[in-house]
Amino acid sequence: MSPEHLLWLSISVLVVAFLYSSVGHAGASGYLAVMAIFGMEQGLIKPTALGLNVFVAALATWQFYRAGYFSWSLFWPLALLSIPGAFLGGFLHLPTPVFKIVLGGVLLLSAGRFLIPTMVEKAVNPPARPLAIGLGGGLGLLSGLTGTGGGIFLTPLLIFMRWAETKTASAVSAAFILCNSVAGLLGSISATKSFPQCTLLLSGAAILGGAAGSYLGARYLNAPTIRRLLAVVLMIAGIKLILTS
Repeated sequence: MSPEHLLWLSISVLVVAFLYSSVGHAGASGYLAVMAIFGMEQGLIKPTALGLNVFVAALATWQFYRAGYFSWSLFWPLALLSIPGAFLGGFLHLPTPVFKIVLGGVLLLSAGRFLIPTMVEKAVNPPARPLAIGLGGGLGLLSGLTGTGGGIFLTPLLIFMRWAETKTASAVSAAFILCNSVAGLLGSISATKSFPQCTLLLSGAAILGGAAGSYLGARYLNAPTIRRLLAVVLMIAGIKLILTS
């Protein structure tokens, strides 16, 4: 990758980290989108996205925890099976055509999630513990396979099923993403015996954007406009991957 492309990719990562972290996410689906748009090698996309996710999810978890929105009782059943599931998903490598179709579908679903209007807060009831454990395991496997942290699916589920209020859903999702991203990255490293150096090159941009976005998001920002802007990027990348599979 040329220095010019690396510069623009870094700027894109910074913007994605800022926007996603403002709503309690780490940005994996956004990183996947911009890396696909810049034509990064497929074998590097998943571990790089997971590596950047770790940095940003850690910042988002800390900021939402400090703001008082984290719920341990909601988090641990979801995380119990998601961590081994994410490790397994990170270890496995799908054939390229399948990978592109699955990843494209993930990005399009993510775009749909951001286009859904914000719901009015209503009374919430946490999910039954067996359901939360099973759901977490499935999302963990999906997150490891696709290089995402799983929060892009967990947050809307928590909100739409009235399992958590929006800020609590963001806080729990941030921690969920952090655990899954670490597990998925370790699984990927175990399978390939390597770590993509581009992750370190892009980490500064991700940390800067994530620090600013998570701080503002936990305290000040609303998300509707951010969701619409992200949806456009995700749809472009998702359609690109599916059509070129």
